[in-house]
Amino acid sequence: MQFDVITIFPGFFSGIFEHGIVRRAQADGLVTINLLDLRTFTHDRHRTVDDRPFGGGEGMVLKPEPLAAALASLGIVEKTKREQENSSSTAPAPPVVILLSAQGRPFNQSVARQLVTRDKIVLLCGRYEGVDERINDLYCDMELSIGDYVLSGGELAAAVVVDAVMRLIPGVLGNEASGEFESFGLADAVIAATADGVPRSQHGAGGLLDYPHYTRPAEFGGLAAPSVLLNGDHQQIRRWRREQQLRKTLANRPDLLNLAALSEEDKRLLDSLGWPGR
Repeated sequence: MQFDVITIFPGFFSGIFEHGIVRRAQADGLVTINLLDLRTFTHDRHRTVDDRPFGGGEGMVLKPEPLAAALASLGIVEKTKREQENSSSTAPAPPVVILLSAQGRPFNQSVARQLVTRDKIVLLCGRYEGVDERINDLYCDMELSIGDYVLSGGELAAAVVVDAVMRLIPGVLGNEASGEFESFGLADAVIAATADGVPRSQHGAGGLLDYPHYTRPAEFGGLAAPSVLLNGDHQQIRRWRREQQLRKTLANRPDLLNLAALSEEDKRLLDSLGWPGR
């Protein structure tokens, strides 16, 4: 998979993409990350990428010409032409072009799973007060936001999208089940369960938040690790972890419960904790 990131600060990514799983994925040839400096697509001596918006208002807006030139350098044409080219059943899937902005639809695990099916993703990093809307209209397939807050630019959001999508690529994670059963996985992930409804995988989040983790020493700061984790009974451990997932999700993200795959036992526990139900 290839990620093309269009930004005015390519150096921003030098540390983020040179460590951990992202670095290994690139070294193994599973992922290619191409950084394009938007200023190289300007033609004035000041390398101007922004201008004041029509109608007045605070701040500056990224100009359309440099962005269009950067996209053209990647072989990206306007959406209507891409759709025409892709009308042939033999045509390869075109790159997906994404504008990262505070006005976009929420980026979540479901969107990440959609994106991992594509061979090439182009990420436009907004800056200042945003991007000339004509770039969005003409070139972008989707507009994504990583949260209900305002960032200085789309670079952090681009790094989040790359990391979340990349780890779903087969071979990127050492344990393939890790990506399948992490928190915010599809609800179908929990269906592969034992007869009593307890997820066979201890990573079976099923759309819930993760359970608490403990490691050595068994006691730290006057607090002991839960005894159920030390008794070697894996069925009890799975039950405890599922209960903790439900408790944490109810406390921190109750909205997820309406989308999660819940057993009748799950619902009874949630009812006892004061969950108002679906």
